Amino acid sequence: MIKIRVRFAPSPTGKLHIGGARTALFNYLFAKSQKGVFLLRIEDTDKERINKIYEEDIIDSLNWLGLFPDEEIVRQSERLDLYEKVIKHLIEKDYAYYCFCSKEELEIRRQEQLTRGEAPRYPGTCRNLTKKEVNERLDKGEKYVIRLKVPEKIITFKDFLRGEIRFDYRLLGDFVIAKNEKEPLYLLATPVDDHYQGITHIIRGEDHLPNTPKQILIYKYMEWDLPVFVHLPLILGSDRSKLSKRHGAKSISELKEEGYLPEAILNFLALLGWHPEGDREIISLEEMIKEFRLEKLNKNPAIFNISKLIFFNRYYLRQKDNQELISLLDFSKYGEWKNDNFYALNGNIYSKEKILKIIELGKERANLINEVLKTVEFFFIDFDYPKELLLWKSLSFEEIKKNLIQISNELKKISENDFNSFKIKEILDNLSGKNKGPYFWPLRVALSGKEASPPPFDLAEVFGKDFTLKLINKAIQKL
Repeated sequence: MIKIRVRFAPSPTGKLHIGGARTALFNYLFAKSQKGVFLLRIEDTDKERINKIYEEDIIDSLNWLGLFPDEEIVRQSERLDLYEKVIKHLIEKDYAYYCFCSKEELEIRRQEQLTRGEAPRYPGTCRNLTKKEVNERLDKGEKYVIRLKVPEKIITFKDFLRGEIRFDYRLLGDFVIAKNEKEPLYLLATPVDDHYQGITHIIRGEDHLPNTPKQILIYKYMEWDLPVFVHLPLILGSDRSKLSKRHGAKSISELKEEGYLPEAILNFLALLGWHPEGDREIISLEEMIKEFRLEKLNKNPAIFNISKLIFFNRYYLRQKDNQELISLLDFSKYGEWKNDNFYALNGNIYSKEKILKIIELGKERANLINEVLKTVEFFFIDFDYPKELLLWKSLSFEEIKKNLIQISNELKKISENDFNSFKIKEILDNLSGKNKGPYFWPLRVALSGKEASPPPFDLAEVFGKDFTLKLINKAIQKL
């Protein structure tokens, strides 16, 4: 039985985006589901466009998502001798040749073909140069590229999702495979690497489909076995147009920076073109591996929906252990840690136990990690609000003030040790009876400065008795 070997082969010309990450995930899931091997190959032969920063972003993003390669990362820039060997072999076998045509000449021919209503293709000017003519021009130092000879025929090849595909090579013309013997282009380097790395299945986006007939030709000329081709449908925006940032699509590192969790992104990506058994949508990476099958991939384009990603992130955020979230949250703008206590900017000091409670309250209203502390920042900073916010329906300032004084007097009776949410809620219930608004509402505003916040008895427990009474007194002074 053949051991499955797949690869994710990005070019470091930009950050890892949603489409690339989905391709990496599907390759990873297929490899793991078949007890195969998942490889990462950096296609960095385009010296003018590549950037080391993007390579680092791609690797860091994959690691953050948990998609680790099973073997050492391969970089095409470190394999130039291999490509040179293949290029020379193709030239020796008369499958490739030196082309000395200038860009200006090629553009003139292109315009002539367009004028005649023909599809632009290389006219084969240098195809039949003799060895002597080639050597003479090389000796003169003339600039050249290396082209592959394309036969005048129709071929068929099979795509795993699309079935049999026909392609007419006569529409193509001889295409360039290298700038010179030591500078291969993508069309050559990729099939060479796929062969020598033993890739059995090439799973990539359908935007690569036009390259497949060209690369198949190299396989044929080199007498190599063809891999299985799987071209994934595109991801479209919600309006079914090409996916872009206006649809909310960003790079993986940008999503991480905004506060998305890797589990949420993986779950979201998996459902962009695949679905587990049944109606469930929440699925872990381990469960994906158990259920993933290539034949279950959708043939139609997937639709990117940022609301769905937020839904997944909210779900996974709520499942996160608060202890783990401490290390993921940025507390620096709200104070500092000293001896396992947090010293807030408003002068309050919180134990680690209370910080965990604050996180629990914060994540209930947050969609992103970065929103957890933002939703409860009143615990850490001095805040203000208009006194009108304290009013409940038609009650007057005087009536609200009276209610807050009652609350304050009752809370003063609780000992510091008994100052907990259960006891505080009990007092509020007794004061308010069935009509809770006149008491719960102004206390909520006094302790948060907001219309929407966690329940006031939870806020009071975290603030502690002294600080809670201080904030109630501030509200009374406003009135």
